[in-house]
Amino acid sequence: MVNLKEPYRLIISGGGTGGHIFPAIAIANTFKDRHRDAEILFVGATGKMEMTKVPEAGYKITGLSVSGLQRKLTLSNLLFPFKLMASYYRALRIVKRFKPHAVVGTGGYASGPVLLASTRIGVPSLIQEQNSSAGLTNKRLGGKVQKICVAYSGMEKFFPKEKVLLTGNPVRDDILALEAKRSSALIHFAFTPNEKTLLILGGSLGARTINESVMSSIDKLIDARVQVIWQTGKMYFESIRAQMTGKNLNRFRIYDFLKRMDLVYAASDVVISRAGALSISELCLARRPAILIPSPNVAEDHQTKNAMALVKENAAVMILDSEGRMDLVDAALKLLYDKQRCDNLKENIGRLGKPNAAVDIVEEIEKLINATE
Repeated sequence: MVNLKEPYRLIISGGGTGGHIFPAIAIANTFKDRHRDAEILFVGATGKMEMTKVPEAGYKITGLSVSGLQRKLTLSNLLFPFKLMASYYRALRIVKRFKPHAVVGTGGYASGPVLLASTRIGVPSLIQEQNSSAGLTNKRLGGKVQKICVAYSGMEKFFPKEKVLLTGNPVRDDILALEAKRSSALIHFAFTPNEKTLLILGGSLGARTINESVMSSIDKLIDARVQVIWQTGKMYFESIRAQMTGKNLNRFRIYDFLKRMDLVYAASDVVISRAGALSISELCLARRPAILIPSPNVAEDHQTKNAMALVKENAAVMILDSEGRMDLVDAALKLLYDKQRCDNLKENIGRLGKPNAAVDIVEEIEKLINATE
């Protein structure tokens, strides 16, 4: 039994990509807003991006030496069971030492060992599943945790029905009411209001196929006289800049990483994006017409399933990764100047947004803690 007279202690585990990290941070921020004296500890995977992004957000994090399985036979795969077992025992020590009132897992390599440890010793635990198709780890943990907060309907096929709650994915709240920021966003990027703006996103790590598809038709994009905000990802930034040498970049704003996403979305008329769960949730709240290019390199083809969930609602356009070089820029230019199509997509994608996701999830965490009294 926990002592609820002392400050709440919460462990949050998730990472590997921004799609797991930023929802975790959004949950932490909302929990901290409601419980100022709460102690929050993150547990991530050593060497992954959460080990820098979480401290930047102002939270403590400790790491587990755990990684995923590779698609081919490697030494890393042979060592995987041993790393997993070691990570589990380290997670067990962390949970016992920190004595959390609740544990939240948002996915990623470290989330599995932490939730296994917390449920093993009876700590109230919750999964936040971002995708429209649950991952193998979360499916196995679904029977052990008390609550599963999901972003898509129909997730009862993966989890016990009585544990599932449709909350949406928690995202930054500054991307609401973007129309009021439109003028300041255009000024921020030194853009003009009478020209269309295309936003190209590759996720927090960048997307090679999107970058190559844009570069293959870059002259067509330049000649179209559209304004472009292009996030290449850190891995591809210098290469893209080099390839753009000598070209007219007056209407291009090229970045390795974008921080002021509220201004980015506010300035944009159409968005090209991967179909990660976090990206889609932001697009729903931003109400932006989107062309989604699912990554083929994601476990269990999550991104294609995420994109299809929107396509079925006439809320987005999908182009296969293999067709990007041929079709992407043409499709983007066509959509930019099709006002009726854009209006329809904006209306339909807006209906899918869940602006109160973080608050709803935190309230579920509070219920789990209070139930232990």
